[in-house]
Amino acid sequence: MLNLPSISLIGVVHLPALPGSPNHSCMDAVLERAMSDAQILVEAGFNALIIENFGDQPFSATDAGPATIAGMTSVIDRIAQITHVPLGVNVLRNDTIAALGIAAATTVSFIRVNVHTGVMATDQGIIEGQAAKTLRYRKLLGKRVSILADVHVKHATPLGQQDLAEAARETAYRGLADGLIVSGVATGAPTDPRHIEVVRQAVPDRRLFVGSGVTHETVADLLGKTGGVIVGTALKQDGITDNPVDPDRAKAFVQAAGLA
Repeated sequence: MLNLPSISLIGVVHLPALPGSPNHSCMDAVLERAMSDAQILVEAGFNALIIENFGDQPFSATDAGPATIAGMTSVIDRIAQITHVPLGVNVLRNDTIAALGIAAATTVSFIRVNVHTGVMATDQGIIEGQAAKTLRYRKLLGKRVSILADVHVKHATPLGQQDLAEAARETAYRGLADGLIVSGVATGAPTDPRHIEVVRQAVPDRRLFVGSGVTHETVADLLGKTGGVIVGTALKQDGITDNPVDPDRAKAFVQAAGLA
């Protein structure tokens, strides 16, 4: 199992469109961009990376398909050859079985699960948490991969009356997630500090990560409250999510976090 307390700055490697998705053009370009972004993040001082198929819009709800899995496995294998930090994977929108399969074939040590328990209304339709399926498949594969699970994930609305604290407890204690993630309403949107506090009080014995909207100005304070952040947009050229990682922004972020 990944030693979750050892990681605090998780840099996101947003992959361009992979084979099989509408905007895919060239796998060589995907590899070049991914390896460049990964190397910049590690050299800046990020102590973990998470790779996600961000360019594959529109996302499938729970079945990314074999071309996506093959493409991500190829990219992650190449990234693992040039980095020394723990790697994670998020197969969008919520293909946990694919994520675990990629982890079994590579050095990936943690996965992000957007909907681990409960039911969310999303732009992919209704997505139901599959914690039982995910954990049983992890057991079957025999590789201890840590599960970082979102609580009321971004770009989604929970169905029913379940409040944030209850959702956090369900995710941790019934879904058996190894760590929890709290985010804003969308990619790059700031996370409400009140939500961080609610989840922290509800589940004091799990690592807690902020999953969106972290900036150079807020990272130090958020690390003091949670111990971990997942950051992508703030590190990109001109602060635009689709752009490549900016080396100066990445270095400044690590310095602002006090981990340079």
